[in-house]
Parts: sequence; structure tokens; C-alpha cells
Amino acid sequence: MKKVFKKDFYGTELVVETGKFAKQATGACMVRYGDTAVLSASVIGREPSRMDFFPLMVIYQEKLYSAGKIPGGFLRREGRPTEHETLISRAIDRPLRPLFSEGFRYEVQVINTVMSADPNKTPEMTALFGASLSLKLGGVPFEGPVAGVMVGYKDGEFILNPTPEELLDSEIDLIVAGTKDAINMVEAGAKEVDEDIMLDAIMFGHDKIKELVAFQEEIIAEVGKETIEVELLLPEDSLIKEVHDLEAGRITKAVSIKEKLERQNTIEDIEKEIQETLEAKYLAEGMDKYDVSSLLKDVRAILEEIQVKEVRRLITEDKIRPDGRKTDEIRDLESEIDILKRAHGSSLFTRGQTQALATVTLGALRESQIIDDISVDENKRFMLHYNFPQFSVGSTGRYGGPGRREIGHGALGERALYQVLPDENEFPYAIRVVSEILESNGSSSQATICAGSMALMAAGVPIKAPVAGIAMGLVMDGDNYTVLTDIQGLEDHFGDMDFKVAGTEKGICSLQMDIKISGITKAIFKESLAQAKKARMEILENMNGAIKEPRKELSEFAPKVKLMQVSPDKIRDIIGAGGKNITAIIEQCNNVKIDIEQDGRIILMHEETFFINKAMKLIEDIIREVEVGEKYLGKVTRIEKFGAFVELWPGQEGLVHISKLDNKHIKNVEDVVKLGDTIEVKVIKVDEKGRVDLSRKDVLNDIKE
Repeated sequence: MKKVFKKDFYGTELVVETGKFAKQATGACMVRYGDTAVLSASVIGREPSRMDFFPLMVIYQEKLYSAGKIPGGFLRREGRPTEHETLISRAIDRPLRPLFSEGFRYEVQVINTVMSADPNKTPEMTALFGASLSLKLGGVPFEGPVAGVMVGYKDGEFILNPTPEELLDSEIDLIVAGTKDAINMVEAGAKEVDEDIMLDAIMFGHDKIKELVAFQEEIIAEVGKETIEVELLLPEDSLIKEVHDLEAGRITKAVSIKEKLERQNTIEDIEKEIQETLEAKYLAEGMDKYDVSSLLKDVRAILEEIQVKEVRRLITEDKIRPDGRKTDEIRDLESEIDILKRAHGSSLFTRGQTQALATVTLGALRESQIIDDISVDENKRFMLHYNFPQFSVGSTGRYGGPGRREIGHGALGERALYQVLPDENEFPYAIRVVSEILESNGSSSQATICAGSMALMAAGVPIKAPVAGIAMGLVMDGDNYTVLTDIQGLEDHFGDMDFKVAGTEKGICSLQMDIKISGITKAIFKESLAQAKKARMEILENMNGAIKEPRKELSEFAPKVKLMQVSPDKIRDIIGAGGKNITAIIEQCNNVKIDIEQDGRIILMHEETFFINKAMKLIEDIIREVEVGEKYLGKVTRIEKFGAFVELWPGQEGLVHISKLDNKHIKNVEDVVKLGDTIEVKVIKVDEKGRVDLSRKDVLNDIKE
């Protein structure tokens, strides 16, 4: 049965419609926030999957009709997910996933479709609201509901769900998600904001989340289905005992091996031995291969749980980390620049067994990335791409286009470094940073930020300040918890939190938090931010040993750029009929690149400054205007009986009538000037058709005086 629920959410009506759309889905709702409308539909499989992980799929898709646009490209229809859709899909997945019980293996799909998009009424957070609600309406067993909001900050005031225009001047661009009790996901970019302000912004967002969760609870209480009974796939107690007997403390001991690959290989050998022993036993007892294969999945889960418990025990009780570090200690650091000669800028950043090689490429503004989505942005000039080859972790695996993880890590690094970039007028380049992860044992995204910052400075990009990133972790057992600095892979995998913070000496530039428990408190947040700041300062000090500030000169291999400003009404003259003028300039100046903006900015780019200056002079000549009363040195280009034509500059001629050639009477023009002569003339008139009258006589008379 159709039901409509309404709530005034700080001046904007939030409307939820149930029982009308997508009725065959397990749960569905249409959520309208102002003019934004998102259909969220969830489906749960009927039987548990035999996969050894929770098969949750979250999709956020923007239909271009929602913004009144027709898709670009040859097919003129939506294709593969855009980068923004991928990032928002991840942002919705992250607060939902930890709220499903251990052993839950039913396939769950949550599809969020933006059908009407008002960019001022966040489709992204509307989709998160709908995703949570659709799951609960369908009776899917998860510990929600959850909700999220965006937070901005300007002039000392926090802004709830800021518009794109408000975000331009905002010091913070923050997404917060959580339950009514705690925060469980944070994503933020910031303009070097103080830790206390960021913490207050997060708490401000959580206060508003509580209201949205309460609204969901009202709807669920009235029209939600009963919670579906599910079977949790957990190992039998007898199997757990059998595996523990065979393991006999060997994995517990191996967890403390400091070197990653040695530890990893030792544990894998023990696990392989145990699995082969049990497989042989079960087959000998007459169990079929399918059932044995299923049991071995449980065996692997039990063996991993042994690692989990020992790692967590060492950290929370003994305050010992797997590699022997203190809880606030950073691994060994090494920073270098100029790794690659031909790159416009390059650097290598190594933290323990994590290593990122970053390069910078500078290009013309027309090489900026074109954006084809529902946002108001048409292109972006700064791009950071993150690549994670399998050899970086000593593995074989898939190679191809970037996956969700690579896109997400690249966006996180891009967000951090974007905060310190010079604006387009100061540095009129398209900028591409590429991070190649050569070795990884935790927090390669933050190594990317450190390497990218140094590479930008090495390339001569005048960034405001160096940026460093650090990943914090958390292991929590009841009220007992330990915050970890610079987590490695094992601590990330077995811990409760991955909290990445990047910034300058002045403040935070980006922040991302994911947790595997229901949420964390303000006190833990505050401690984590303070510990992260201390670590960030240590890393910045190490980076400063390689490069302290941006170079004053660009690489010899980087294109040079100059910017000039003209009146917008002169653009037509510069381009010329059919592009005649601009084409001629490009040909005369060795294929100089020229970008002309509608506001009259002209960006010229070439490897040699000589050709840029030449092109600028040609453009200046086209737009230059003759001033009556001014004197010019010109060249005689044509002689007629009535006078001589003089070129003041390329493209601009004037006539010196025979009566104005001298201060005495002359019979023939050639008695005074010859073709090719250079003479000084004065402008005495410009008629309504733009014809210029010149006088040599007035110049001579001025000299006499």
C-alpha cells in the first residue's frame, strides 16, 4: 500500500514514498529532497552464498536525464560508471557493510538511481538515506538505520548540505555517516583546517544524522517488514577445536615475525599443512569433495581468526605491534626527488615496506579532463591517478583498468593535494600526478600524497605548502582501546578502524575514516587526530630533507606558459574569419598552443619562450588600437599619386596624403619617400570606417617647435 512520509529538514522538505515503486524488490523507496529524487531498491538472496565473504553490492547511478542532459560519446547513453558514481557507491557501501553480522553470507544488492537531480540538494546523501531505508523496509537484518550529511564551514559557521556554490568558498567539504549512536564513516577535503574545527564539524554532522535516523525509524515502524530470519555461516565448535589442536600455537608465534613476506609465507605454510591434513582425513572418512571444499573454507576462516585474536591481544593487552613498534611510532622514512629525468617532476617516498613513485606532467588547459555527469562542473585541470600493480605485494593477479579501490585511493590523494594548488590564473596548466605503488604494506594512499606533494614541488608547481598523510588505526576490546599510528597491512586488516589524515603544518587537507565496528566516540576521534598531527609533522620534516619548497623554474622538458588578458570583444578579431588569424599565428610560431577563454584570458604554451613571446606580439598587434595624436614608426608599403600607405604594425595601415608628407609643397610622393622606407608619422584622424589618416608634416613641425 502506498504511503507518503514528510519531514521538514532545516528548510527543505524530505519526502519518502513507499509501496508505489519497484514493488518486487525486497525493499524500495523513492526519496525526494527538494527537487532531487532517488529511487533506492534492495534485494536479498533467498539462500546463503557459499562464498567466504559477504557478497554486498552497492550501486549509485546518475541518469543524465535527471539533470536534463543527453549523454556524450558515440552511443549517447550512459555507459560505465563515472568516477563520481564509483566514489559515491563506495561512500554508501562503507557505512552499511560493517553493520551486517559476522557469518552473514546472503547476497545483497542495493541499487540507488538518481532520477531527478538538483545539485543544491545533495543526490549523494539522499541516496545513502534511501539505501539504508530500503534495506530496513525489506526486513534485511542489519544494525541500521544509517544516514549521512554534508557539512561546509565558512566565516566560523557550519553549513548543512552546502550547495556547490557554497562549497567554492567553504573551508571544509565533509561527508559524515553513522547511526544514531556513533559515526562510522567520514570523508573530507579541507583548506588546511585546524583539528578542533574538523572535530566540531564531524559532531555537527552527527547531530543532524540522528534526526534523519529517527525519521527512518518512524517509517520502518509503520510500514517496515519483519526482519528476515537468516542462517549465519559460522564454523562448528568441533571443527574449531580440531583446527586449534593442529595449529598448536604456531600461527600465534608467527604473527610476531617483523618482516612482512617472511611472516606471510610462514603463516601460509602452516595453514596449507593444516588444510591438507584435514582434507586427507575427511576424504578418507568418505566425505565427498564438495562438502570437503566447503569445510576447508571454514578452516581458513578459523585460521584467520586465530591471527586476528593474537594481533588484537598483543596490541590491546601487551601494547606490542606485530613489527615491534610503539603505538605512536612511524616506520623508517625515506624521501627522494628527481627519480626520472624526462618527467616534469618526480619523487620516491618510502615508509617501511610501502613505497610510492610519483610523477607530474604539465599540459595545456585544454588537456583538462572533460566531465560528463550531472554535476555543474564541465572539466577539471588537476588529476591524480593511483596504480596498484600486483607485484607491489608479491602477488600475481588481474591487470586491466582501475578498480573501485584504485579510483577511491586516487580521489583521496587528489582531494588532499588540490587544497594547496595555485589557481588557474597564477599557474595556467593542466596538472596530472600519477602514483605508481611499487611496494605496499599499508597506507599506500597516504604515501601517494607524500610522493605527489614532493613531485609537484620538484616540477616547480607553486603549491602553498607541502602535504603529508598518515593512516591511523584502532583496536578496541570493550572500553579498552589502542590508537595506532602508521598502520601496516596486518593491523588494517585485523583492526577496527582505518583513519587517514593528510595535511600541512598548518592544518588538515583531507580525511577519510572507515570502521568495522558500530561507531566511535568523540574522545577516540580527538585522540586519533592529535596522534595523527604529531606523525604528520615527523613525515613533513623527512620530506623537507629532500625538498622544502617548490622550485622557481620548470623542468627543461616542461612546456612554458604565459597568460595574457584581452577584452572579450576582441576574441573574434584574434580568431579571424574562419580561424584565419589564429591559424596564421600558430603556423608562424612553430605550432604554439593557444587556449582562448570566453572571459578574455589567453593561455599560450610552447617548449620555447621565444615562440610564446612572438605569438603574444602578433596577438597584441591584432587587438592594438590606433590613438589619434600618437606618433608611430612605420614602414612605407605602397605608393600612389595621392600619397603613401604606411604600415604602423602588421595588419594596421594608414594613409599619408601627399599634402601631409612634408612641410613644404611637393609634386611627387617619391621625392620624399620610397617603398620600404621607415618614417615617423602622427595619427591625425580615424574615420567611422576605421580608416587612418597620418601626417609626416605634423611630426616635422613638432620637431621645429
